[in-house]
Amino acid sequence: MDLADVWAPFGLHLRTPRLTLRVVRDEDLPHLAAAVADGIHDPAVMPFRTPWTDRAPAVAPTLLAQYHWSLRARFAPEDWELAFAVLHDGVPIGTQHLAAQRFAELRSVETGSWLARRFHGHGFGTEMRAAVLIFALDHLAAEWATSAAAEWNASSNGVSRALGYRENGVDRIVTRPGVVENMVRLRVSAQDFVRPSWRLETAGVEAIRDYLWGSESPTAPRS
Repeated sequence: MDLADVWAPFGLHLRTPRLTLRVVRDEDLPHLAAAVADGIHDPAVMPFRTPWTDRAPAVAPTLLAQYHWSLRARFAPEDWELAFAVLHDGVPIGTQHLAAQRFAELRSVETGSWLARRFHGHGFGTEMRAAVLIFALDHLAAEWATSAAAEWNASSNGVSRALGYRENGVDRIVTRPGVVENMVRLRVSAQDFVRPSWRLETAGVEAIRDYLWGSESPTAPRS
């Protein structure tokens, strides 16, 4: 018996032409903390609903680890979030998240991500988002995927629109004390998803699908 037999997400791998996505392991945390310390966005703006990148460098690595450990602790079919470490040439360069609540009923997932700033502009954001969308829509039988980004965040909104998302409203939120932003909500259906030209390679999908669906697990992925 290995660790994936104890906690199924550790057996899950998604592979694109340039990236490997695996659920964050403890050995990934130092690399992810270093990427955050190096910078993942212009510090003059805040792209996230919660300004977690503003935390003091001395405590940020601990908070990062605690967050990922908390996801493992509360992973359940009715409320789950998978945080994938995104590896390029074997090194974590960011994370791609996929989450859902009451998934079996709503058939909807939500995505979020961050990428080390020096890897921006190479198409990795689109590639890693497409990977989890294929996983969710084809292998987990999701019907919808949602995302959100600040109105000014042209790169994130561009990724969404390139993959077939459509605008689904705007939220007005406070990202930093005294800073109010418009957060654009976006949604894509399984039918409208714009698929990449490459094929996703997967491992460990069946165990996750069976855990989330139980006896109602889909018998085969969409093609």
